[in-house]
Amino acid sequence: MAEQEERKPIYELRDVVKKRASDSYSFSLRVPSLRIFPGEKIALIGESGCGKSTLLDMLAFVLQPTSCEEFVFAAGDEPEDISAAWRRSRRNRLARLRRHHLGYVMQTGGLLPYLTVRENMNLSRRILGMKKDDTVDELAEELGLSRHLGKLPSELSTGERQRVAIGRALAHRPSIVIADEPTASVDPFAAEKIMALFIEMVEQRNITVIVASHAWRHIKQLGLRRLAHHTRRSKDGHAAETVVSG
Repeated sequence: MAEQEERKPIYELRDVVKKRASDSYSFSLRVPSLRIFPGEKIALIGESGCGKSTLLDMLAFVLQPTSCEEFVFAAGDEPEDISAAWRRSRRNRLARLRRHHLGYVMQTGGLLPYLTVRENMNLSRRILGMKKDDTVDELAEELGLSRHLGKLPSELSTGERQRVAIGRALAHRPSIVIADEPTASVDPFAAEKIMALFIEMVEQRNITVIVASHAWRHIKQLGLRRLAHHTRRSKDGHAAETVVSG
């Protein structure tokens, strides 16, 4: 803990709130305090509907908080005031931060069906104008995908598609990888193998990883720090609030 105090957190949130409402239901996610340090492995565990994806989307700068006292991101040379960027509608700046510093692994992989495995894995690098090198080939070898590089996603198994998504998230060497239920669509045995490989790869690269999952058992075995969260629901079932801190 003393070592962490000497370092700057990569995320620092204070009194961040996101509210959603429909005609018959309202939901609120509240983050009184959250600090995540470079290289940490973070787990947000909970059932569907508890706000895991909402928090991940805010950490990925794709969802604007309803209110925010402090939201600082410090992966680059200078800390970025994310709350100010949202207030000033600096969406291009937020998009640039996402492109350069974040990798994202979605539950369904999110691969482009008309691109090959190689092209999907290289997509973020191409968007950033990075020079061609052996990165994709090396990632494919680590992920057991070398013989599939010329295939389309439709020719792969679900587990193989998830491994491609992991490779794509890592290919541009991001500071943070966010993974939203990355193994929920595969069987439990495959899920444990894929998650173990994923965590091993981010550890080797000293990448901060934030994983949302409903399966704490094998996440715990991989040494992730679990964020504290509690969901309260109204008696009539028409309202809920989740509080997350860590």
